[in-house]
Amino acid sequence: QVQLVESGGGLVQAGGSLRLSCVASGSIFSINAMGWYRQAPGKQRELVATITNTSRINYADSVKGRFTVSRDNAKNTLYLQMNSLKPEDTAVYYCNADVVSVYTGVVNTWGQGTQVTVSS
Repeated sequence: QVQLVESGGGLVQAGGSLRLSCVASGSIFSINAMGWYRQAPGKQRELVATITNTSRINYADSVKGRFTVSRDNAKNTLYLQMNSLKPEDTAVYYCNADVVSVYTGVVNTWGQGTQVTVSS
């Protein structure tokens, strides 16, 4: 009923930038918190940044000052602007959202992920 689709990943050199997008679709009444997580090979999934529906933002220490999370509530879209990328940022990036579904109430939903690879 609710789907998150990420885009914008790719291969970039260290020091470069990428912008990720995540679009929510389906039977959506509203969206509460949204966030970006990432998982590198052999590692656990970790929080990158979250943003509430009142624009309260939280960043992982490792990305503070380099990444910026934002959202467009009218478009049900979450963004992640990533600057000054480092090889250690290489991971699959996942979008997550607490979606208030028209039919089922609050549903925590994950996207399928988008690969970000930073070469040194």
